[in-house]
Amino acid sequence: MKVVYTYVVGDLLHEGHLLYLENAKGLGDKLIVGVLTDEAVEEKKKKPCLDFRERMGIIQKLGFVNAVVAQNSYSPINNIKLLKPDIMIESDSHTEEDLRTIKKVCKNIGCRVMVMPYYPGQSSSAIKAKIKEDSKHGGLQ
Repeated sequence: MKVVYTYVVGDLLHEGHLLYLENAKGLGDKLIVGVLTDEAVEEKKKKPCLDFRERMGIIQKLGFVNAVVAQNSYSPINNIKLLKPDIMIESDSHTEEDLRTIKKVCKNIGCRVMVMPYYPGQSSSAIKAKIKEDSKHGGLQ
């Protein structure tokens, strides 16, 4: 059984998230998704709109996700070491330095790293900005 691990914030899901996770599932038999805690998200981004418990529940309800775990730091390294997946999926939106570190850890445990595209036309941050901008002009259109 091939175990695949990846992670998400899980705030304001859009089609890009779903495609990313579905593609990750297609690479193995079991998909484990780490959901970043609020503190982990805030290492690099603004606090999510939805609380951690709710984000965990949303991701767990996706039919192709087999298990959901908390990811307590923005980096997946602690979860990779703990879970020892066969395949680690990373987004190409992360830095080369981050990818090198993850690849080194994965090599030591026999885990293959695959980089999947970040869907540039899809962004929770852009959706939030649009909502904020629209609210200044009398609501959503």
